[in-house]
Amino acid sequence: MGLPVHVTRAALLRTSAVLVALVVAGVAPGCSHDGPARSTPDDARSSQAAPSSSSPSVAPVTGPPKVVPAVRSFTARSGPGWRPAPGARVVTDPHGPLADEARLLAGELGLTAAAGPARTGDVELALRPGEAGGPEGYRLTTRSGKVLVTAPAEAGAFYGTRTVRQAVRSGGGLPEGDIEDAPDRAQRGLHLDTARKHFDAAWIEARLRELADLKLNQLALHFSDDQGFRIESSTHPEIVSPAHLTKAEVRRIVALAGSLHITVIPELDSPGHLGAVLAAHPDLQLRDAAGRSTRGAVDISAPGAARIVDDLMREFAPLFPGPYWHLGGDEYHALMAPDPQAAYPQLARLARERFGPQGRVQDLATAWLDDRAGVARSLGRTPKAWNDGFFRGGTVTPDPAIEVEYWTGRELGARDPQEYLNEGRTVVNLNDRYLYYVLGEPNDFRYPTGELIYKEWSPAVLRGTAAVAAGTAGPGRVPGGRFAVWCDHADAQTPEQVANGIRLPLAATAQRLWDPRPPQLSWQDFTALYARVRGG
Repeated sequence: MGLPVHVTRAALLRTSAVLVALVVAGVAPGCSHDGPARSTPDDARSSQAAPSSSSPSVAPVTGPPKVVPAVRSFTARSGPGWRPAPGARVVTDPHGPLADEARLLAGELGLTAAAGPARTGDVELALRPGEAGGPEGYRLTTRSGKVLVTAPAEAGAFYGTRTVRQAVRSGGGLPEGDIEDAPDRAQRGLHLDTARKHFDAAWIEARLRELADLKLNQLALHFSDDQGFRIESSTHPEIVSPAHLTKAEVRRIVALAGSLHITVIPELDSPGHLGAVLAAHPDLQLRDAAGRSTRGAVDISAPGAARIVDDLMREFAPLFPGPYWHLGGDEYHALMAPDPQAAYPQLARLARERFGPQGRVQDLATAWLDDRAGVARSLGRTPKAWNDGFFRGGTVTPDPAIEVEYWTGRELGARDPQEYLNEGRTVVNLNDRYLYYVLGEPNDFRYPTGELIYKEWSPAVLRGTAAVAAGTAGPGRVPGGRFAVWCDHADAQTPEQVANGIRLPLAATAQRLWDPRPPQLSWQDFTALYARVRGG
């Protein structure tokens, strides 16, 4: 549709009034609109055409779209661009797969969700199976006062709506031209320790909305540790801490995450970090040769230890329908002793019985990890485990299907990430040098601001500050990473302080996982932009 030939003074006044209303409602750059999408009436039957966004009273939108993370490709065209205007709609099949995305964007921009056909001023969402870019890629075309978002899958279309929303906040609208966008890495997200510090459902849901606007797609929940077990259980209610998420709350969290194209990954850490379980089952406590208990560690020679963990995995699998299950596997203190065989003779004895004269405690621990991985696979999940749960040179080798989540080189005997890559393993980046936000800052940790992530880190920097060998850390080998919050000193910060503290690090992580190019903006400009696009 072309521009109106005649625009009356009354029409211009009506347009100006509505634009002012939109600014007050939070559609203009820098205004917050973080609530749920509003339900808006379908005005598809209206015969009144929407005013063109290229009215001479409205300045054109120019320059590349300013969003976080930055779009991968933008080709400018001649034209005024697009701004949300009176009567504008978000158009898609109201009964189709993108109806929820259309309603969400319409509510955020103060527009109306409607059926097609699209007209001047509208944003249209459409699926195009087979379109390039993969399931999270999208194309966004701004032409003649209309915006068209197409994608091969729903996630890509959703990310296109995030670009629209942010571009309205940062620049009032979208410039004339074509965007082609897709993430560099498939796994992008936040790892949250809810075991040491309880975060309520509302707080977690707010983080999900924040992740979604950054095009992050994973939330991992570490819900069991020495300090607490934070999800309601029917198979073992005796282990659940007073402050916990109910199953109804978990279902609500997972449902919201699904609507935002975020996978929730459960982490039930074992055979260490099980203090909350052991408090109710002291008979499963690991003890050394002198009879001293080993904090948080179950005795993996006791049949009941595996039984209780497997019970919980099977109970919680329906709560978390995503493709992954995190097994933990880190910091099993029996293996942190100078001589595990001497320190834990009952484990050494069982290792020899099961694996022959060369069997060691590490073989028993590896077999434990492999057995839990087998349970995860039987539940239809891809298992993950921390890098310090994998050992070299043993009689038993770790299941090759377990994804390595690399967090540290600080632990005794920690293997270099290059070893895992050389073995052909998939390695996910949680480098504690950059991506760890540890409450109370113990063990020389410092709260990251995001600046070093933005300037120095990349998916190839798996340990310390150095990248692994060129050509070994592509998206097929290192599929992404997560920023992690650990609550070692739970009272060091309030939930609100945690939310504020991780905001910029999450934005920086999102930028580096989405776009493989060196960042184009200075850190100061990036932080100023993120303040605008998130509305504060």
